[in-house]
Amino acid sequence: MSLSVPLLMRHLPPPRLWPWLLLALAIAGLVLLPLGTILWLALGNSGGVWSHLAATTLPRYLGNTLILMGAVGALAGVSGTLTAWLVTMYRFPGARWLGWALLLPLAIPAYIGAYALTDLLDYSGPVQTALRGIFGWQSARDYWIPEIRSRWAAVLVLSAALSPYVYLLSRAALREQSAAIFDVARTLGAGPVARFLRIGLPLIRPAAAAGIAIVMMETGADFGVVDFFAVQTLTTGIFSTWLEGGSAAGAAQIALVSLALVLVLAGTERLSRRRARSHAHARGLTRPAPVRLHGGRAWLATLVCLLPVVAGFLLPGAIILHLALRHAGAWLDPRLLGAAANTLVTAGAGAVLTVALSLLLVYGLRLGGARAARGLLPVTALGYAAPGAVLGLGLLLPLAALDHRIADLGERLGLDAGMVLTGSAAAVVLAYLVRFFAIGQGAAEAAMDRIPPSLPMAARSLGRSPAGALRDVHLPMIRGSVGTALLLVFVDGVKELPATLLLRPFNFDTLATRVYDQASLEKIGDAAPPAMLVILTGLSAVILLARTSR
Repeated sequence: MSLSVPLLMRHLPPPRLWPWLLLALAIAGLVLLPLGTILWLALGNSGGVWSHLAATTLPRYLGNTLILMGAVGALAGVSGTLTAWLVTMYRFPGARWLGWALLLPLAIPAYIGAYALTDLLDYSGPVQTALRGIFGWQSARDYWIPEIRSRWAAVLVLSAALSPYVYLLSRAALREQSAAIFDVARTLGAGPVARFLRIGLPLIRPAAAAGIAIVMMETGADFGVVDFFAVQTLTTGIFSTWLEGGSAAGAAQIALVSLALVLVLAGTERLSRRRARSHAHARGLTRPAPVRLHGGRAWLATLVCLLPVVAGFLLPGAIILHLALRHAGAWLDPRLLGAAANTLVTAGAGAVLTVALSLLLVYGLRLGGARAARGLLPVTALGYAAPGAVLGLGLLLPLAALDHRIADLGERLGLDAGMVLTGSAAAVVLAYLVRFFAIGQGAAEAAMDRIPPSLPMAARSLGRSPAGALRDVHLPMIRGSVGTALLLVFVDGVKELPATLLLRPFNFDTLATRVYDQASLEKIGDAAPPAMLVILTGLSAVILLARTSR
């Protein structure tokens, strides 16, 4: 025991740096709080709720979730890898602008795409109305059209919205390969299809697998699409079990199953990347020279790359824009202006808090230097993979308990404190912090890795404190990365739906919840103006992403 204490002290930072390490650990504890709450609730005594769920609704929730994740992952994987291969390896009409246009579906949240598809194809929509007018049909019994609010429609909408994740990572991987690999394959007689299947796919498999894993996690976390299309998944099960069934323990157990799915998927993806690596020599690396296509092949390539853009952006965007212009009066609705102001406040505060605490966490762990502490970095990023409904449930219960403690204390002091956290937008801001902490943390870590260690050391030798070195050396050098992270977290906060639905106070709307509420009442026209504002906000992030990925 006498030897273990000096050994432990050797791995700890100097006492003057302990406040920074403790601050970093406190931030990590805050970020991990909802996941810990879910685990505590799920493993506690639920009064037989788990056995009831396992025998009744849980198999249906789990089955639908797995089917959706598999189908969307497969469809988005095919679309993303094929379009990445075409725009990188070939030249055809529109290839240059399609290279960035394939990112545009990221600007439209999947739930808005679902509302647009329903407005287009349902019974009173323009497609069925035109068919009845052309063929003289009188009612739905005179013809057949697939049910719009169904699982297959959810697969199509989610695939169209999420395929850019696979496309972006696959294209980046292809651009990092040496042209010599493809030149050798061509000289050995491999045709276009053989080069794609035997050379291209194995080279980009780790990147494509990472993109497909992201798509599948986003599918499992979705609430807006599956709720609107009446597909019962684990996410909708959390809402119904808690809000309708009144069982927080049962909802936590479903949330734990959802979280376990995410962890298994993330672990499988990481393992596949470790086992499938490809290396390109930095010296003499020449990007593949695009081959010009002619005739029918060229226009076929244009069509293949145009389809995801039309399905994921142009079609839903045009429908929402048309509805927004038709319902011009909705733009002047005071509730829309209030929702826009609330969105600006919550998403803005969430972005500032997330990036600021991310910087402090990364900086504090770097100063602390403890290996065990630095192992917290990947753990605190789990919130990004967890569904928003899981985080909402995990945050609401401890915040409600803390609110009651504050109210009791205020009552003793003769003050009416009210519900300080759950009765205000503070809970929503904290949800954004946990949900998008990985974005700020990743940007801070990558930016600080690019700073030569000699610069902060020189500042410290000139008498700067750790806080002074952070302010005068680190922040000026990483302000570009900080700005990018702020924008990305803000945009994701604007689009976030399930966590906001669970945590918003009474009579508090954001643009996302305003869209959801109006669409739930079948008022797609009234949902169009806030949806248009969400799309325009998302476009700013896509434009930034297109500029940085050139």
